[in-house]
Amino acid sequence: MNDIQSIWKNRFANRTKELSRYLKYIFNGHIVIVMVFLIGTVAYYYQEWLKTLTSDFPVAEIMAILLGLIVTYSPIYTFLEEADRVFLLPLENKLGMYFKKAILTSFLLSSYLILIGLAVLMPMYASVNQGDFSSFFPFLIILLLVKGVNMLIRWRVQYEMDYTTHLIDSFVRFVINVALLFFIFSSAHIGFTIATIGILLLLYLYFYQKTKGKGLKWEFLIQSEERKMAKFYRVANMFTDVPHLRDQIKRRKWLDWVLQSVSYQQENTFHYLYLRTFLRTGDYLGIFFRLTAIGGVLIYFINNGIAQIVIAMLFIYLTGFQLVPLWRQHQNKLWIDLYPVDVKIRENSFKWLIARVLIIQAIIYALLIMIKGSFFVGFGVLVLSGLVAVGYAYLYMMKTLRSQS
Repeated sequence: MNDIQSIWKNRFANRTKELSRYLKYIFNGHIVIVMVFLIGTVAYYYQEWLKTLTSDFPVAEIMAILLGLIVTYSPIYTFLEEADRVFLLPLENKLGMYFKKAILTSFLLSSYLILIGLAVLMPMYASVNQGDFSSFFPFLIILLLVKGVNMLIRWRVQYEMDYTTHLIDSFVRFVINVALLFFIFSSAHIGFTIATIGILLLLYLYFYQKTKGKGLKWEFLIQSEERKMAKFYRVANMFTDVPHLRDQIKRRKWLDWVLQSVSYQQENTFHYLYLRTFLRTGDYLGIFFRLTAIGGVLIYFINNGIAQIVIAMLFIYLTGFQLVPLWRQHQNKLWIDLYPVDVKIRENSFKWLIARVLIIQAIIYALLIMIKGSFFVGFGVLVLSGLVAVGYAYLYMMKTLRSQS
């Protein structure tokens, strides 16, 4: 029994050590500087935007939806491993305390998101309600209690393997959570709040009775844990090499025409390889889309020309920095070294790809600004961001590529 109780302690310590190992690479000097600048910029314009809000602004609806998403999303970290389905499955009846600790730990980790989300949205609530911040802690306590119930429901739902059941559960809980939070933030009649809480508790009782006596779905729990770690490793792989990361290949047939743009010549061998890798392997294309979208939203809603130019250049640098691991994508494949192509051509092909990806991003940012009517600022973004893109790819990248070789 003592050995079983020590399993959680060892698993938690090992997972913490593993995460810390890669987090120190993720939060390096470059990223910290960029994040501090972006957070400061967003905070400034958020504060200015709050001054424009009127008393009829739908703050309750917005807070209910955003915080409802956070409350509904309730992952449970069990730290289970592949071998557990053989060695721990026979001991399932003795692992009650292990899974209670898993639920409690998951709740505490999720509480940070709730605290941050409420802290960000509370100034908006106060702006519409005569600067009243006194409701912060009551709101926080209610959110944590609702989160706890959602976590328990999610745990019971995981006794079911049916994907449709999981999907319906998430949707139903989201609707209930949004309704409950709306009644609270809008100071609706207490009867509506009590009724909604009752529905949420009935949902828990329903799944509890439905899954009572059933065994854990070990395969599902292990796969879920592997997916969580795979997501983290994909992020960490943007900053350092993660040896045990499994590549995910997606053809993305709708982008085949891009590959056809590379002419069939020996010197274009690595042009084609890196472009194909960017479009189909891992999450490189997703990184480009996400960072372009985030930067585009900031640029579009910020009206200061200098700030728009700086943000555009920062996101272009950040995108280029995140795509550097693509250089290592084929480093352990022997056939790459068997190509009768000089290593200089390989380096130039990689820089060719990075430069074009970043230039496309610069064009998108410039067009967004021009659509708003600021043609001069848009032209400035195009020129300066284009210079950053080319300079990063062909000058700074040289140093980076040497260190990765």
